[in-house]
Formats: sequence, C-alpha cells, structure tokens
Amino acid sequence: MSIFSEIPTVWLQISLVGVWLGVILLVAEGLNRFTSVDPEVSRKVVHIGTGNVILLAWWLEIPGWVGISAGVLAGAIALISYQVPILPSLNSINRKSLGTFFYAVSISVLVGWFWPLQHQEYAALGILVMTWGDGLAAVIGQKYGKHIYRVWGIQKSWEGSATMYLVSFAVSSLILLTVQGNIWQTWAVSAVVALVAATLESVSKLGIDNLTVPIGSGAIAFFLNQFLIIGNV
Repeated sequence: MSIFSEIPTVWLQISLVGVWLGVILLVAEGLNRFTSVDPEVSRKVVHIGTGNVILLAWWLEIPGWVGISAGVLAGAIALISYQVPILPSLNSINRKSLGTFFYAVSISVLVGWFWPLQHQEYAALGILVMTWGDGLAAVIGQKYGKHIYRVWGIQKSWEGSATMYLVSFAVSSLILLTVQGNIWQTWAVSAVVALVAATLESVSKLGIDNLTVPIGSGAIAFFLNQFLIIGNV
C-alpha cells in the first residue's frame, strides 16, 4: 500500500493526535502565562502529556513515517524555541539543556526502529519510561528530595532516583503484561529496564537523558526479551 492510499485515514489519525497535543499545549501555556506556578510544572505538563501520544499512535496504528516526521518537526521547533520564545512552556527553565530536542529525536528513532518490526510496544515502553519516570522523578526529587548525592558533579536525590526506578518498573510491567502476559520474563525485564533507566537518568547532563533513557530502555527490553523468550522457545 502506497503512502498516498493511506492519506485519508492518516489525516483522521493525525487530527485526533493534534487535538490531544493542542489541549496539552493550551493547558501548559495557560499555566505558564496566567498562573504563578513554578515554570517546571508547565514544562512537565508538556513532557508527560506529549509523551502519551505514543499510546495513541500505537492504538490508532498510525504509520511509522508519520511518527518519524512528527519527531523531526518537533525537534526543529524545539531548536527554534531555544532562540525564539515560541512556546515559553517548553524552555522556561533557567538552565542549559537540550532536553526537548533530544526528546523529539528519541521519538523518531524509536518509531523508526520498532514500527517496521511490528513491535510498537518497545517504542511505547521507551518513551513512556522517560515521560512518566523522569517527569515524576523531577517533581518528587525537587519537592521531597532530602538525601542528596552527586555523580560527575550532577546533584540528584535518592528520593528522585527511587521514583524513577519504581515508575519505570511500573510502566515497563504494564506494557509487557499487555503484550506478553504474566510470565516471569515480564517482571525480570522490567526490573532490568528500571535499573538501567534510573542509572542513565542519574548520570546525564544537558538533558541527554531524554535521548539515552528512552532509547536505552526500549533497546534493553527488546534484546532481553529476544534472549529470554524467543531464545528459549
């Protein structure tokens, strides 16, 4: 089937995704412009809200080329936004970071890798580990982080890292349970994915965790399952 024959259905799918993204951006911009909440809050609304689009893409069976194109476009907008305040809710934090750009790159890479393999679950796993794990770890760490540690000059809290591990484990488990059921490999792979994600998040600078965590999590889950399940068939 050619790309052109998919266009009518694709436009409906894109419209649904666009509505979701529009709502997320409106909420984030509203928080940023009309309330006194910490800028990190509006940024995390975008971070978590947009990440969940991968579930819509999976559920609606959106073609891979659409996801890749969306990631490229989002990356371009992110780079422009670092210089021109197009969307203050994306880059309103006073710190040097390319996190938003890396986030978009991760989406393109994971969709480009796993959509053709018909294993969309690993793309969803990688992106949602970053979306929910990093998003909640930042919130918990900043609000409740009392036990501080440093890695390569990076300050983190054990509370934030523990949140990253637990949320990553929960996300991985839910996705793998949906796809492969309640087997021991589901829990073992999820535990390893969570450990890798928490480690990568704790040692990353300049927002590079938005690249290493999703791609690393998706890759680890995929290769471990290939070894533990398919390799034992």
